[in-house]
Amino acid sequence: MNRAWWKEAVIYQIYPRSFMDSNGDGIGDLQGIISRLDYLEYLGIDVIWLSPVYKSPNDDNGYDISDYQDIMEEFGTMTDFDQLLNAAHKRGIRIVMDLVVNHTSDEHRWFVESRKSVDNPYRDYYIWREGPDAQTPPNNWGSCFGGSAWEFDSETGMYYLHLFSRKQPDLNWDNPEVRREVFDMMSWWCEKGIDGFRMDVISMISKTKEMPDGEVHGLYGDYGPYCVHGPNVHRYLQEMNEKVLAKYDIMTVGETAGVTTELAKQYAGENTHELNMVFQFEHVEGDGKYGKWTDEKLPLTTLKDTLSRWQTELYGTAWNSLFWNNHDQPRAVSRFGDDRPQYREASAKMLATCLHMLQGTPYIYQGEELGMTNYPFEGPQDFRDIESINAYKEWCVHGVLSHEVFWPCITFKSRDNARTPVQWDDSPQGGFTTGTPWIPVNPNYREINARAETADPGSVFHYYRKLIALRKQNPVIVYGKYELLFRESQELFVYTRTLGQEKLLVVCNFSPRETPFAVPDEFVGAPLLISNMENAYDRAVMDLKPYEAFVLKKNL
Repeated sequence: MNRAWWKEAVIYQIYPRSFMDSNGDGIGDLQGIISRLDYLEYLGIDVIWLSPVYKSPNDDNGYDISDYQDIMEEFGTMTDFDQLLNAAHKRGIRIVMDLVVNHTSDEHRWFVESRKSVDNPYRDYYIWREGPDAQTPPNNWGSCFGGSAWEFDSETGMYYLHLFSRKQPDLNWDNPEVRREVFDMMSWWCEKGIDGFRMDVISMISKTKEMPDGEVHGLYGDYGPYCVHGPNVHRYLQEMNEKVLAKYDIMTVGETAGVTTELAKQYAGENTHELNMVFQFEHVEGDGKYGKWTDEKLPLTTLKDTLSRWQTELYGTAWNSLFWNNHDQPRAVSRFGDDRPQYREASAKMLATCLHMLQGTPYIYQGEELGMTNYPFEGPQDFRDIESINAYKEWCVHGVLSHEVFWPCITFKSRDNARTPVQWDDSPQGGFTTGTPWIPVNPNYREINARAETADPGSVFHYYRKLIALRKQNPVIVYGKYELLFRESQELFVYTRTLGQEKLLVVCNFSPRETPFAVPDEFVGAPLLISNMENAYDRAVMDLKPYEAFVLKKNL
């Protein structure tokens, strides 16, 4: 297996709007990130993945870009960005940009031109179709954010496609001019010195020519068969690799909803010349009660089967991305662990152990290293996320569900859970801002914050530091082969990692109950690498405490 710096790195995702505010306007910004680089260096991470900072009207918090080569005014200036890039590089931290090129903002100059007339030179930059009339779209597809995926434009009497917000029209990647423009923009950023791209919904850039009605799920038809993993997606990514990516020492990770292990080998195979790795969402996108919305946790056996399949089927042929949460997912400790005060720290450390010992590149989402939790929403007025706002309207206000039925589901899965500000200290607003934050700070910031945790050697933060350091010292954690043990256990996630003459045993109790565990014979008496509890790990049989985790290491 080929070695690479991005395989050995630990990546930290920053959602700039909620990370750190430097000027008191309640919105995180680039200078705020600069002010916290020492904290990230102390944590030990190698790479920052920066969610979009480009110029945007913020219909979808920066994922609707109006200028790819300018900075959002609320975040600062290009001078601030250059300062961030230099300050990070001085600390040995790389910067990966979020690349959003399935769609633009409707305020991007390309779309402003495109909608002017059917023969405008930019018309074919986007996907336009005629419908029967102004009330009847070309087909029944629903957008990811609710409503139809088509918006009627009175200027030319046609519809444009938007798989997300109506202010996010999809680009037409079949047009070579669109690809040229995108590749030129990417090269511009690479020349500036950035270290890679996380590619937003990159598996959706190629659509079929035919656009029939989709199978109805919920209120609208499914566009998936016609817009995800489309006919030319691999050709376009190979072209991107040839024209841009292969010319620089950068890392690339593609967001590829609906990807299978076989498809992942195409997108991120060692020799397919597309991307370095992909994000798969099987372990976080299990079917909900109402679309994606649910308040139920995934059974551990299902979680293990999913993660194990990716570990085994990609080994030696493609590279895994490892994550529990991001800006689109609820907080890991609330979703996969236990955010009750008596269990929060232990379960946060257990989840970290489980993930960071897997094979692949781990991603930490801001605040995860503190064990931050979901937000206690009181009503729909607390939401800022367009997806949550639209879903509540669609299912409750105009739909078939009562508030009482839907509320536990939307508050459990809302993207706003991840977007509350990072809790830096116990001062007002958690030290995030001196003003009024754009979204409320979780009221538990007095108990959960970076100042308290960096001062406490037994904190979640310092546990993450240990895991990151161990990864740098033990190649078996990065490159070792994975094998699942105790597959049928509904409480324990146990696996081994093997590389050369070294072997790890990773044991994680996902249960709030004491759970008996028999150590495999070959590991009885093996030295302890890390644990989140005080226990005697030299015994053949032990009772694991709620959410206990430990790793043993032996030489073969």
